[in-house]
Amino acid sequence: MNKKLVFVLALFISSCGQVETKKVISTDKAPAAIGPYSQAIQVNNTLYLAGQIALEPTTRKIVSGGIKEQTIRVMENLGAVLNEAGFNFEDVVQSQVFIADMDDYKAMNEVYTEYFKNAPPARAAVQTVLFPGALIEIIMIAQKP
Repeated sequence: MNKKLVFVLALFISSCGQVETKKVISTDKAPAAIGPYSQAIQVNNTLYLAGQIALEPTTRKIVSGGIKEQTIRVMENLGAVLNEAGFNFEDVVQSQVFIADMDDYKAMNEVYTEYFKNAPPARAAVQTVLFPGALIEIIMIAQKP
């Protein structure tokens, strides 16, 4: 049998045995889930973060102030979950921003960009109805090489 073919078959067979592991990520440095979901799920080198709103982790109350204060709290909550799994904002490859009022888009971006100095992730932003009192919710996916 051709040596190259044997090598390719060996690589294929060895890769077929890889098992994806699913791990629940949870930290008390971010608000506990308020429903049947996890703060994040890690599958191998990819982390899927649940949406975070501007809840203060210990009081579970929405922070006071406007969109900037809420965006800071959301990003800090997401950062805590990222860190719990051994990730950071540089590992984020995609985010989805849900905002209650597109008039707040510019102010939200002023805060958001502080967390992504280099190579910001792919992103979508949409206006929608959110949890009462919440001005913003952000979902992220992060990946390690």
